[in-house]
Amino acid sequence: LKALGRDTVKSPDILHIATHGFFFPDPEKHRDLHFGDDNVFRWNENPLFRSGLVLAGANAAWTGQSVSADREDGIVTAYEISHLNLSNTKLVVLSACETGLGDIKGSEGVYGLQRAFKMAGVDYLIVSLWKVPDAETAAFMESFYRYWLDGKTVHESFARAQKKMRKKYRDPYKWAAWVLVE
Repeated sequence: LKALGRDTVKSPDILHIATHGFFFPDPEKHRDLHFGDDNVFRWNENPLFRSGLVLAGANAAWTGQSVSADREDGIVTAYEISHLNLSNTKLVVLSACETGLGDIKGSEGVYGLQRAFKMAGVDYLIVSLWKVPDAETAAFMESFYRYWLDGKTVHESFARAQKKMRKKYRDPYKWAAWVLVE
């Protein structure tokens, strides 16, 4: 992931990432919250370092242990993503919990994964606002991609998938976490 858009590695048209996301709120505003002593990302002043994706092999870095220099740490922060060249990527789907969260800075919008991917050049982004249930997430994604592959626009596919899920599940918790960012 961290090599996308660098040197000869062209970014893909679609990037679908199904993993774990994280976001820690501004430590200055939430001194009363206890995130656990073992997480090294929670206290950074920059919200792009407090937001990211947890990938394979992340346990050591997540708990503050050293990672050998010849290996990736398994964590990609929003800051790292913001420095990628994803200008060839039309759509990124972050099929993970809380990937749409971030700090709100005045009238500048949300600082988190969604800002990072937009800074990297992505056209559309699908993210979640809360912890999403696995089965319903799979159903939502299947519907979205089915509509899109049938020739609908990203907007129309997203709207139709939401409508289908709303009919199937009365509880918005099961489908309403997903938002489309342009």
